[in-house]
Amino acid sequence: MDLMKMGTELLTNSLGGSADTEQASAALSGLLGGSGGDLDLGALAAKMASSGELSSVIGSWLGDGGNAGISADSITALFGNSAVADFAAKLGVDPSNATSALSDVLPQLMDKSSSGGSLLDSLGGAEGLLGAAKSFLS
Repeated sequence: MDLMKMGTELLTNSLGGSADTEQASAALSGLLGGSGGDLDLGALAAKMASSGELSSVIGSWLGDGGNAGISADSITALFGNSAVADFAAKLGVDPSNATSALSDVLPQLMDKSSSGGSLLDSLGGAEGLLGAAKSFLS
């Protein structure tokens, strides 16, 4: 599964076509980039799991049930003002539009990438996710 392609498509759709594919891909890569030019959703999941308020949110995204929402304020707290501003600048939108798009895109992207447990399995299951989350607290 090409996470970058999926994320880019979701993001451009969420922004109503105000960003082109190259802009969206560059913005996502800058915010969620991993090695090899793909998105590192495992790191995002671990970071969210280490946050008290977002641990249940990421659990819903990785599970088979409905996806909990995430607020624009939580997006900003998760990534930081500077990263959100950089993300927005790459897209050519203001930070409030960028966080709104991310609050729409991230649950879908995480849910689709974890369909059938593949993302959770790649993190070593629930225990692996908790272990990764603990590393952010140290």
